[in-house]
Amino acid sequence: MTLLDSAILGIVEGITEFLPISSTGHLILTSTLLGLPSTEFLKSFEIAIQLGAILAVVVLYWRSFLDFSILKKIAAAFIPTAIIGLLLHDLAKTYLLGNVEVVLWALGIGGVALIVFELLHKEKEDGADSVTTITYPQAIAVGVFQALAIIPGVSRSAATIIGGLVMGVRRVAIVEFSFLLAVPVMAAATALDLFKSAHAFSSADAGNLGVGFVVSFVVALLAIRFLLQYVRKHTFISFGIYRIVAALLFFLFVL
Repeated sequence: MTLLDSAILGIVEGITEFLPISSTGHLILTSTLLGLPSTEFLKSFEIAIQLGAILAVVVLYWRSFLDFSILKKIAAAFIPTAIIGLLLHDLAKTYLLGNVEVVLWALGIGGVALIVFELLHKEKEDGADSVTTITYPQAIAVGVFQALAIIPGVSRSAATIIGGLVMGVRRVAIVEFSFLLAVPVMAAATALDLFKSAHAFSSADAGNLGVGFVVSFVVALLAIRFLLQYVRKHTFISFGIYRIVAALLFFLFVL
């Protein structure tokens, strides 16, 4: 892997982490297009550069992390995700990460699900309209939905947002909660993976991780601002269409 490859993957991570199109899936597809072999380091790299996106959330929402009531909601959502993630981490990394076919199926099916959901869903006028008014049962349910994202291509953002909408949370509120919830989830996933794999990294690998981290941080700052503006006036149908088209094009012309 070259530094240019790392920068490209950092851009992809920064753009896709918070959009409902699957950052992990796009990193796997991009790695395939770049001709990068599916090594243990690449799998760890694709997990670790999420720290850049995490930092973007911390920079933009640092006040929320000082609010104990919000932290308790984040913790309630994090617990079911953490339990499921710990149980399935090795299985997912061995059989799912790097599997292009799994990504394409998840992207396509997820795109159809996103479109159907948006066509049928009616947002509740009296639903939770801010992170502070999200209830603990709603937060826990969002955490369970989020665990689906252990399948690459599902999208953590899409799973949490749809989960929140199903539970009656208003659109902007669940998008912001999804941003905040990403911090402990991605930090835990990265820490677990680095703990198990860091011994195999070289000094050159550290340089690649650094480039990917910085680039994903800068790009994620812009992506977060874009999504917040977008959801105020639009549904996620366009993202569903994009997922289906991307999966079909990759299947037809790359595989």
